[in-house]
Amino acid sequence: MISKYTFENPEFFWLFILLPILIFWGYWSRKKTRPSLRISHIPKGDGITSDPISKIYALPYVLKLVAFCLLIIALARPRTSSQSTEVKKNKGIDIVMAIDVSASMLAKDLKPNRLEALKKVAAEFIQGRVSDRVGLVVYAAESYTKTPITSDKEIVLSTLKQVFYDQNLQNGTAIGMGLATAVNRLKDSKAKSKVIILLTDGSNNSGFIDPSIATELANEYNIKVYTIGVGTNGLAMSPVALYSNGEFKYAKVKVEIDEKLLREIAEATSGKYFRATDNKKLAQIYAEIDTLEKTDIEEIKYTKFQEHYRFFGVLAFIFIAVAYFLKQTLFKSFI
Repeated sequence: MISKYTFENPEFFWLFILLPILIFWGYWSRKKTRPSLRISHIPKGDGITSDPISKIYALPYVLKLVAFCLLIIALARPRTSSQSTEVKKNKGIDIVMAIDVSASMLAKDLKPNRLEALKKVAAEFIQGRVSDRVGLVVYAAESYTKTPITSDKEIVLSTLKQVFYDQNLQNGTAIGMGLATAVNRLKDSKAKSKVIILLTDGSNNSGFIDPSIATELANEYNIKVYTIGVGTNGLAMSPVALYSNGEFKYAKVKVEIDEKLLREIAEATSGKYFRATDNKKLAQIYAEIDTLEKTDIEEIKYTKFQEHYRFFGVLAFIFIAVAYFLKQTLFKSFI
């Protein structure tokens, strides 16, 4: 029972040193003051029986000793505690993921293809950004916003599932436009940190916004850009044409990523360039970005104490009262 308590004034437990002294004093004083009758011999069967009260003559004193122990515990101020935690989130990070959805993202060097591999890893990344807002931008030869920055992760994840290669979009890779659209989503953000994760598997060959202009815009609004080039080294099974039934024809195509441009964008905005050559590497990249861009969370713990010294004090008073009552009634003629 006592183990569940903590004690505010444990120094009072030193008073327990007095307990053996009080026990000895009680025994010695009883033996000295108790009258005794010496009889040389009591024959068996004479009908003399001992008084049962004599066997518990020390009960009032024992009750006082128990009361003494309870008072010591009360003085030590026993109490129990319960803790509650409040998580205070500081200003988080606003993140826009700019995803290349050109036909080449259907290449099968990542399984089942680059785009589906990205969606799986990106979904895990989004789920881990509990305190941050996330938005989605997609681009091919042109770009548009799929989801503006929002703290509703369910909306973002649902939209991410609906990111597919869109044949209605003109094929090509407009890195400059994809980056510029992402910057436009973040330029008015009040977050402590603004981040773009731009992923592509090719080089800038479409669009009317030069990547260098988009990079300058990102710098102007203090937006950090992490760039990811996705694709194996060498050749990859990539879509090269459409059959009459609408399905893609695949062939081995050389993977050409403008790594120089992606590095320049990242370095100019204090970001970092990564190369994802397989599913495992892609997952590691997003895990590293997740580590690099952490939101500060302050955890405040509150402790509520409940005092229990009154219980032990009242219990001690009851023991003393019982001892006094016994001494004045049942033990009055004996003690």
